[in-house]
Amino acid sequence: MNPFKSSLYWRLLLWFCAVNLLVLVLGGFLTRRFVEYTTAVEIDWAALAQSAEQAYDQGGPAGLADWSSQQRHEGVEATLFQDGQPLRPVWLPPSILASLPGMLATNRSLVLRPWRGLLMYVAVEPVVGADGRQRQLVAISRTRTRLPPQARERILLAVQCALSLLFIGLVGWWVARSVAKPVQALRAAAQRMAAGELSARVDHPGGAAHDELAQLAGDFDAMAERIEALVTHDRRVLQDLSHELRSPLARLQLIIDLAQRSADPVAAERYFRQAEQEIARLDRMTGDMLALSRMEGGLPGMERERLDFAELAHDGVRQAALEADARRIDLQWRHAAGGPIDVVGTPVLLERALGNLISNAIKYSPEGSRVEVSVQAAGGQAECLVRDQGPGVPEAELGSLFRPFFRGSNAARAEGHGLGLAIAQRVARAHGGEILARNAGDGGLEVRLRLPVAAS
Repeated sequence: MNPFKSSLYWRLLLWFCAVNLLVLVLGGFLTRRFVEYTTAVEIDWAALAQSAEQAYDQGGPAGLADWSSQQRHEGVEATLFQDGQPLRPVWLPPSILASLPGMLATNRSLVLRPWRGLLMYVAVEPVVGADGRQRQLVAISRTRTRLPPQARERILLAVQCALSLLFIGLVGWWVARSVAKPVQALRAAAQRMAAGELSARVDHPGGAAHDELAQLAGDFDAMAERIEALVTHDRRVLQDLSHELRSPLARLQLIIDLAQRSADPVAAERYFRQAEQEIARLDRMTGDMLALSRMEGGLPGMERERLDFAELAHDGVRQAALEADARRIDLQWRHAAGGPIDVVGTPVLLERALGNLISNAIKYSPEGSRVEVSVQAAGGQAECLVRDQGPGVPEAELGSLFRPFFRGSNAARAEGHGLGLAIAQRVARAHGGEILARNAGDGGLEVRLRLPVAAS
C-alpha cells in the first residue's frame, strides 16, 4: 500500500506539522517575553553610564566605539553626548531625536517607554568625566536583542524543547487514543464473535473519521454480517432439510418393512419400486438443497460467460417436452425479438432456474391445458415469461411463494418440495436480476425472470 494515499498518514503528518508550528510560534513568543522581563529588571543605567565614561576616558572616541559595539552585541544601542552632540554616532528613532534636546537639557536621569505596548526603553543618564566635564549617556534597549545571542539561543532551545515535549505528548496521547479506540473495539468484537456471538459489530467507533481504521471497522462489520448470514442460512437449511427428510424416510422405512413382510413376490416388487421412487425423491431434494446452499454462499467456483438467454429458455422448453406430453399439456414457445439476447451468467444455474419455472408451470397445470414460454428484451432487461392455466396462487401467499420449502394451499395438486421457485429466485439475484410472480387476469400464474442484458 502506498503510504502517500493513506488518509491516516496525512492525518498524522498534518498534526505533526501543526504541533511543530505551534511550538515554533509559542516558543518564540515566550522567549521574547522572557527576554523582555530580563531587560526590565537587570539594566543598571547608572552603572552603564560609568562604564561608557570609563571607556571614553581610557580610549577616547575609539574606546567609546569599541564599548558601543560590545553593548550593541548585548542588545543596547548607547553612546555619550557632550554639549548636546554625540561623541560617537548612534542610531535613534526620529521621534526620540526630536525630543532629545529637551531631555538632555534637564540633566537628570530619565527612563522612558515612548511606545505603549512595546517594551523599548530610552534612558538618559548624566555622568561626570575624569576631566570634570558633564556628559550624558543616551541608550536604547531593544527587547528582542537584550541578551547575548548564545544565551538567547539557549533560552529559545530550552523553551522549544519543553513545549515540544508538552505538545507532542498531548497530541501523541490524543492520536494514540484515537487509534487505540477502534482497535480496541475491533478486538472486543472479534472476541465476542469467537465466543459465539455472531451479532457482534464494531459500529464504526472512529466517528466521522474515514481513515483506514474506520474502513477496517466497516470491513469487519461487513464480514461479520456475511458470516452471520451464512451460519444462519446453514442452520435454517439443516433444520428445514431435517424436517423435510423425516416424512420420505418414514415412508421409505414403511415400504421396506412391508416388502420384507410380503409373501407375494409381485407385491414385494411393487413395494421396491415405490422405495426406488422415494429414494429418487430424496436424491432430488438433497440436490436442490445443495444447489440452494451453494448459491446462498456466493456461487463459489461458478464461472460466468456470455450466453444467449433466448437459446437457454428454448432448450428448457425442449427438455420439458416429454413431461408436458405425458400430461397432454400444450407447451408453446415464443421469441419476440427473434435474434439472440445476450446475458452474462453461469449456464448450469440459469438452465436450472428456467427448468424449474417451466416444470413448476407444467406440474400445476390441469391436463389438456396450455403453458406459454416467451422471451423478449426491453429496457436493458432480458425477460422470460412462463404462464400456466392452473389455479393460480392466493394473493396472501404470493409473498411467500419463493421461500424455501413453502407449499401453498394448492400444493396438494402436485408433488414437490417447495424448492424450485426458491432456487430460481436465488439464481436471479446472483445474476443481478429479479423474479416476479402474479396471477393472470384470466386465470393461471405468470412468473417473470429478468436479467440484465450484457453490454455490447
